Amino acid sequence: MPTQTFNLNGEQVTVEVEDDVRLLWVIRDILGVTGPKYGCGINVCKACTSHINGKAFNPCSVPVSDISADDEITTIEGLADTVDSDLHPMQEAWIDKDVAQCGYCQPGQIMAAVAKVRQCAEEGRKLDDAAIEEIRNICRCGTYNRIREAIYAGAENM
Repeated sequence: MPTQTFNLNGEQVTVEVEDDVRLLWVIRDILGVTGPKYGCGINVCKACTSHINGKAFNPCSVPVSDISADDEITTIEGLADTVDSDLHPMQEAWIDKDVAQCGYCQPGQIMAAVAKVRQCAEEGRKLDDAAIEEIRNICRCGTYNRIREAIYAGAENM
C-alpha cells in the first residue's frame, strides 16, 4: 500500500493509504483528528474547511495523493498554535459572540473566517460585508448574523 507524508498541525505524519482516499478520511479516521466535519463530501457545505499552507480548502474533495510532503495542513485543533496561544483570536470571538448553536459547522466556519481575514490583509483590502459574503460555508442553524459579528471581532485581534 502507498504511503503518504504531510504536515498536520505542526507534526509530520506518514500514513499507509490508497492514493484515491480523500484527505478528510485520512485526517479523521486514520489520524483521529475530528475537528473537520463530514457534511457533504463534495465541497459544497464546507463543514470540513481546514487550511493548506495558510489558505482555506476542503479536504473532503482532495485525494490524499494531491498533498505533498511539504504541505502544511492545519485543522481547528492546530489553529491556536499558529498564534502561540490557548485560543486563536477568532476562536475567542466565537465564544464572546456566542455563535455556536448546534456547533457542527463551527470548526469549518472559524477556519474559513481566519483564511478570509488573512486573504483580505494580503490583498490590501478591507474586511467588509462583501468579503464575508465570499465565505460559502453553510450553517443549518442560521447563525449567520452572529458569525458575521464574530468575524469582525476576531479580525480586530488578528
